[in-house]
Amino acid sequence: MYLGAENLAARRGEDLIFVNISFNLAGGDALILTGRNGSGKSTLLRVVAGLLRPEKGHVIFTDSRGKTERPACEASHYLGHRNAMKNELTVVENLSFWRDFLSDADGGAGVSIEEAAEAVGLAGITHLPFGYLSAGQQRRLAFAKLLVAYRPIWILDEPTAALDSAADQLFAKLIGDHQKSGGIVLAATHQPLGLERAQELRMTGFAGVDQGVWG
Repeated sequence: MYLGAENLAARRGEDLIFVNISFNLAGGDALILTGRNGSGKSTLLRVVAGLLRPEKGHVIFTDSRGKTERPACEASHYLGHRNAMKNELTVVENLSFWRDFLSDADGGAGVSIEEAAEAVGLAGITHLPFGYLSAGQQRRLAFAKLLVAYRPIWILDEPTAALDSAADQLFAKLIGDHQKSGGIVLAATHQPLGLERAQELRMTGFAGVDQGVWG
C-alpha cells in the first residue's frame, strides 16, 4: 500500500496557504503535521481526505493489491475537530450508522461496537444518548467509529485535543496498533504521540498571493 502527494498547493480565499507539499508513505508509516494554528495543517488533511480540491498537485493512492483506480478518500477515515455524532441518538445508534454507512474497505474488518467501546475505555455506556456524555467521553467514542469500519488510512485532525494524558496514551496505542497492522496515519497535532515510523512535516503558513503556483 502507498499514499503520496506530489507538489500539492491549496488556497484559502485569495491566499495560497501552502505550496509544493510532497510526501511518500508506505503501509505502517505515519506523517505528523506540526506548526502554528492557521499554518495549513487542517487544510492539507482535508485535501488528502478529498474534502477540498487542491490548487495544484495530486494525491496518489495504491491499495494493498497494487491497484491505483480508487481515490485515497475512499480508503480513508477522517476524524476532524467535530465528532460527527448525533446528540439525541445513543452511542450504539451512532456507531451502528457509521459502521453501516462506511462498511469495511478491502483488506480488513472492523470490530463490534462493544469491542470498539471497550478499546476506547468506555464499555458499558453505549446505551446512553451521545449528548449525555462529557466532552472527553464524546471524543473517545468518536474515535471508536474508526474501529467499527475498517479503513487502511486514518486522517486525524488534533485527535487528542483537550483530553487527559491517559486518553493521549490510549489513542497513541490505538494509532500504533493500526500502523502495526499495515495502516497509514496522517495526523495534525500539537502534542507528541510517540509513534514509530513517523515522519514530521512542519507547516509554515501562508505562501502569499503573489507566488506563482502554476510556475
